[in-house]
This record gives sequence, C-alpha cells and structure tokens, in this order.
Amino acid sequence: MSTPTTPPLQILEAAGQKQTNQRERFEKVRTLVHPDSASASAALAGEVAALIRERSASGKLTVLGLATGSTPVPFYRELIRLHRDEGLSFRDVITFNLDEYYGLARDHPESYYRFMSDQLFDHVDLSPDRIHLPDGTVPMEAVYDHCRDYEHRIAEAGGLDLQILGIGRTGHIGFNEPGSAIDSATRMITLDRVTRQDAAADFMGVANVPRSAITMGVGTILEAKRLVLMAWGANKAGIVREAVEGKVTDQVSASFLQTHPNATFLVDQAAASYLTRFRFPWLVGPVEWDAPMKKRAVVWMARKLEKPVLKLVDEDYNENGAEGLLASTSEAAYEVNIDIFNRVQHTITGWPGGKPGVDDSRRPERSQPFPKRVVVFSPEPTDAFIGMGGTLTRLREQGHEVRLVFQTSGNLRVADGAALNFARVVLEMAESSHSPEWESQTSYARSIVEAIDAKGEFGIDPDFVRKLKALILRGEARDAASVCRLRYHDSQFLDLPFYESGRYRRFRFETADAEGVRDVLADFQPHSVFATGDASDPSSPQAIAFRAFAEAWAMAYGAGFRNDCKVWLYRGRDRPLEAHEIDMAVPMSPDQLEEKTEALRRFMSLNEDDLNAAARNRENAAVYDSLGMAEYEGIESFKLWKAP
Repeated sequence: MSTPTTPPLQILEAAGQKQTNQRERFEKVRTLVHPDSASASAALAGEVAALIRERSASGKLTVLGLATGSTPVPFYRELIRLHRDEGLSFRDVITFNLDEYYGLARDHPESYYRFMSDQLFDHVDLSPDRIHLPDGTVPMEAVYDHCRDYEHRIAEAGGLDLQILGIGRTGHIGFNEPGSAIDSATRMITLDRVTRQDAAADFMGVANVPRSAITMGVGTILEAKRLVLMAWGANKAGIVREAVEGKVTDQVSASFLQTHPNATFLVDQAAASYLTRFRFPWLVGPVEWDAPMKKRAVVWMARKLEKPVLKLVDEDYNENGAEGLLASTSEAAYEVNIDIFNRVQHTITGWPGGKPGVDDSRRPERSQPFPKRVVVFSPEPTDAFIGMGGTLTRLREQGHEVRLVFQTSGNLRVADGAALNFARVVLEMAESSHSPEWESQTSYARSIVEAIDAKGEFGIDPDFVRKLKALILRGEARDAASVCRLRYHDSQFLDLPFYESGRYRRFRFETADAEGVRDVLADFQPHSVFATGDASDPSSPQAIAFRAFAEAWAMAYGAGFRNDCKVWLYRGRDRPLEAHEIDMAVPMSPDQLEEKTEALRRFMSLNEDDLNAAARNRENAAVYDSLGMAEYEGIESFKLWKAP
C-alpha cells in the first residue's frame, strides 16, 4: 500500500504561531476554529499520522499522550480509518493516558482502559506493552509510588511528543480540578461536584460515580513538546473563552496552556461562539453592519451598561466599540434604538403556532394555515419538556394538531431501582393472587431481578431489561405530556437504532436513524417543526438525534410540505440562546411556569439541573425585562433554523 502524500503541518508545527495583532488582544493562546468536530478531527488525525510516519522513517518512536471522554472519539475514529484504509501503523507508537478513575478495574465498562480499548487500542496495531494508563486498583498506600513510576515511564520514553486534551465544564484538563497548581505532578485527586454530575449518565446516577481519580498533573502535561486541546459544542463555549481569553488561573487549569510555547486550542464553531472575534466581532475589526449584527451589538451594549435599549445614547456607542454602527447608518442612537427595540419586541408572542385572523407581518409565526400540524422532536424523552414544556401546552390549548416524537427511548437514564420496583410489584401481586395464571409474569419478574443482580452496579443491561426501562420512561413521558394537554395518541416513540445499540459517549449514527425521522415527516406533513441538539456535543444523543432530523429533512427535498414549513430550534440541556439569537420568545405566567415544572416532576430520572429548567426561563424573562420589554415570569426561546 502506497503512503499517501501528506500536506504541510498546520496544527502541530505552527502551534506557537501568534495571532494577528487584533486577535492577540483577546486570544492568549493559538486557537483554530473548524466548522465541525469531524473536519477538525480529520485535520488533526492527518497531522498526527504525518508525525508518526516521519519519526518512524527516522527510526524514532512517537510518544502520544491521550485523553478520554466523548471529545476525542471522532479523532480516534479517524485514526482507525487511517490505519485501516491508508496503512498507518502504530507499531512505533507509545501511549500514555491522562487519567483513570480510582477503584475501577480495567475490565469495568466505565474504566478508561476499557474505553480506550473500545475506541482505539483494539482497532490498530499498537503493541500492548507500549500502552500505559494509571492503575485505578493499586492499594491506597501504593498510589504515591505508582504515580512517581508513571512519571518515570514518561521520562524514560523520551517525554511526550504530543499531548491530546479535552476540557471539562470546570476548565479541567485531565482530572486537574480547580485549585490544581501549575507544577502539579501525577497524583490522586478528589473529583469536583460538577465533574461527577457530568459523568452521572455513564454510571447510572451521580451516586455511583467514583469520587477519586489518578491524573497526570498540570506540570506533567506542560512538559509535553506539543499540546492540542479539543472542544466541541456550545456547552463548552463559555469555558473555552475563559481558558483562551481569560487570565492564567488555577481555577481554570486549561488556562495554563497560555504559558506553553507550542499549544493549540482546536475547536468547532459552536465551542468558539463565545470568543470575542465571533461574539463581538466589531471589537476585533471592521464588520458589515447588517440587521443581525446591529441587533447583536445593541443588545450587548444594553446588557453591558445595564440600560434598556431605548436609553442608549451616542456616547454609549462611541465608548463601547460600536461607533461604526452609527457611522454606517448615518442615524443617531435614538433611531437605531427604536429599530432594535421593535425587532426584539416582535419576537415575543403568546401564539407559537400563529394567531389566526391578524396581521402576521411582524410576528414570528404566520397566522395561516390554522390550525397547524406541528411536530416536536425530543431526542430523549425529557428534552422537549425541559426546553419547551410551556410552549407545548400553548400549542395544544390553541387548537393545533401536535405530535410529540420521542426519538430515543431514554432507557439509559432509568436507574436499576425503577426496574426492580416494577419486578417486585409483579412478584408481590403474583404471591398474593395464589393463581397459576401468574406463572409467566412471575418468571419474567424474576428474570429482571436476576439480570440486574448479575450485571452488578455498572454492568450492561441485557436487551429485555433495557426494554422494561424504556417502557417505564415511556409511561412517565406520557404522564408528563398529559400535563401539557397532549392526548395519549399524540405521542410517538421512534427508539432510534443508534441509542438502542449504544452507550453514552459511544453512540454511532446510522442511516436508519434518519430514515425513521423521514417517515415521521412524510406521514405527518407538518407546517411547523420544533427540534433541538444543533449545538450539542457531537457524540451526545441530542446531537445525533438532530443529525437524524437534518438528514431526514434533506431526504425530503422536493416534498411539498417543506415549502410551507418552519423549523424552530429550542434548547434543552444545552447552553441557552442569547437574546440576540432569539427569533421567537414565548412568555409564561407564574401558573404556566409551575405547570411546566409539574410536567417535569413526572419523570423520576431527572437530575437537579433539569428540574431547574424554570430558573433558566426566569433568567430569559429577566434579560428581556432589562432590555425594556414587558416583564414576564418566564420565557421559552426559539431560533429559526436555516437548512444548509
């Protein structure tokens, strides 16, 4: 097999390159932005392949530091493809992983050794004796010596040629939680509350997440010759901004990369969205002052200065980098303020499906046809209620035909206890009935109990247990839907294949996923669609479910319903929409917000953050209030999707 021609290295070899002067004012470490995680991962994998080949040709080994979690998964998949399709060999590669949960054996389904085996090691020709991870099973009294030995092995291998990193919500790299020192070495660390919450889905509840881990230290990481930190999705945007543009601080360990001469942040567009050059581009250089840019700038100024939009004056524009806006329009602040105020005000509507018999020229949704056929896609059963539970109720109360489509069963979020409770109720009913008619039910219930006992706390559920959990959650979802005025037959469950055959952080999109969504669209012929997941982590159920929708939409090209259908994006667990991004704002009264919360309470599997959806709605309302709009108890927000 011929070795493919390799392009000039741009991520690794130019990592110390400075930004332009304008960007350097804000970005303190080199940051490369790709449209999506797939293109970024492919670019990095191609350069890593070139590095491996170059060193192998010179008789040298390549020492790679590797990361776990969902972020590097597309990168590992591209390395596997290069090995399979283009002959990339890993025979001359040594690997050291960043971290491992303490207390987990290597064969544990959530151990990082198992993760790396599944995602990379088992699919390439990497020698097992050149694979290194911290050992989560060493006795407590031996941890210190084990960590020193891990450092020694890295040094003995010649040091890390490249360290791959992700970034946690707290800004951690590896498991270096807030407070980690810049010169810290490999050690045991207690995991932060937020870190454990983020891992809760993997472990079927936060109570099951290990409390400690062994991690390379910040100092160990910074000794690598090259560093590349990857981040995907809107949920990482805030912490990426802090690490790239903020001060160096032990409260955000990723900020220490600013001190490294050869470090690069490699991010997708969503994760980069809070960087100044994207969020406030007029502060970086000249911009085209089109309508969206004007709205973004004026809303930002009003929020920054804590003024209603209509109280901004010329000096506010001139002193906050937006003098070009006034110059571009030849208008005073007064005229610009009125224009932006009206545009923000016109996003507010209590009729998310359109109000019949009125002028709709300034309303987010058209008045006709009425009533509308509305499809609401919920990646996991709770998402639609978190993101638009109040709007669901409005749509039904106002007479629209609503179909709530649960794209996945959500069974991975259902705790073993819920399945055991069901089985035990069946067993008690059988025992109290003293009837042979209960024999089959008794056998089934016992098989549930035995299967859960056999797999242990973190094992993989057999299919029949996952099916039971899916049915339990299906009942909760229908119960929540009834609170939102939906009828029993208004709900549809797709059980998309990617979810039913996968686990968190390890899902794979299949064409059948898009085909299932396509069939819903073809059958229902909607006038309005609500969906979410467009800005989620690419490996999350939400992102894959949105991909299924987007590809189904493309499959329906030429279908008549597409010409008369709007697609609205909502946010469930992801970063909320900012005020300038909102195209439709649906207000809620105190009673309506409480009703939404009641719908969420029907789910037994929700965590505390999910139950606080009402708090996010109140924050939305407070933002609108601060801009000078009417004061509401809560607001659910939506963005109009423009298909690529």
